[in-house]
Amino acid sequence: MIKASNDPKQQAILESAWEAFSTYGFRKTSMDDIARRAGMSRPALYLSYRNKEAIFAGLVEGHYGLALDTVADALASGGTLSERLHAAFEAQGGPAMKAMMDSPHGLELFEAGMSAAGEAIATGELALRGVYAQWLRAEADAGQITLPGNVEEVARVFCSAMKGIKHTSQDYASYASGVAQLAALFGAALQPD
Repeated sequence: MIKASNDPKQQAILESAWEAFSTYGFRKTSMDDIARRAGMSRPALYLSYRNKEAIFAGLVEGHYGLALDTVADALASGGTLSERLHAAFEAQGGPAMKAMMDSPHGLELFEAGMSAAGEAIATGELALRGVYAQWLRAEADAGQITLPGNVEEVARVFCSAMKGIKHTSQDYASYASGVAQLAALFGAALQPD
């Protein structure tokens, strides 16, 4: 589970919710299940979150908060372009991707994310594109890469390709393989002339 909140009570709720969602699925998880796992009453849970969709959105926001930092760190690390991109793409999926893909309810959780936390996902994806664009611009300005197009467009393609891998992978092993192949391809394409 990722660190999704600085508030210990909210963090306990989010961790409990993630355990319940991955065990029972989004639809079958009730606010009672989450409250019980968090060691609180249902009314106390409602003081923090209005419904399980809001809790799921909190999980998504926490995921992207962590991903933004770890992607930026990976891009700034040492190594070849492909190695740095691979580390960044792995960070983008983060521990949540493995947990979702290992859950028997993974597909349902992906679908729930789109319906329950679509706005949080859109905001997170936009922020990730910004991290990639900033890195691409700095690398191009330093002559470390050759851009095949507009910085923002290349950053958008990074994120779109990652979504494609996520949505077409049958399990975490195929996801991880796709991420590695994508990093190698983009790393080769960005090599300076």
